[in-house]
Amino acid sequence: MTVDGPRIVVVMGVSGSGKSTVAAKLADTLGWELLEGDDLHPAANIAKMAAGHPLDDADRQPWLEAIAAWMSERIASGRSGVVTCSALKHSYRDTLRGAIIDHPEGRVTFLLLSGTRELLEERMTARTGHFMPPGLLDSQLATLELPGPDEDFVTVEIGPPPAEVADAALAALRK
Repeated sequence: MTVDGPRIVVVMGVSGSGKSTVAAKLADTLGWELLEGDDLHPAANIAKMAAGHPLDDADRQPWLEAIAAWMSERIASGRSGVVTCSALKHSYRDTLRGAIIDHPEGRVTFLLLSGTRELLEERMTARTGHFMPPGLLDSQLATLELPGPDEDFVTVEIGPPPAEVADAALAALRK
């Protein structure tokens, strides 16, 4: 993918949408650094979600700021990257876009992975070893604010197999 300057692709969506799988494929294909955003959650956030309680804005803010700092470091050093982050609200994406405020040469693009509630629930129920229980899906869907015209984003449907979703994401990002 040809870019004029460093670019961060934020692979976003609710839990179960395949953010980690798609992001890993993109980072590998592009040769860009990858950050699994969940790795930056404070332990208290993970414990809260694992107990079946949704995070609120105050819980998410330090996590979003940590992701934005990672993004800013990459852009400041001229490197591109891929990061996973639910980025459910416009205000959360504003925090992430803040990573380029001092770096006009950088670009942040949001890649929204979208699917039906039924498919998302099926995926969440089938996976093992993840702290996010399927019971929180509805709270995430209720919180999700779709990106608007003032945001640099593309949307990819998650119905096909993961490799096809990653290929569609790459094609959409190249446009």
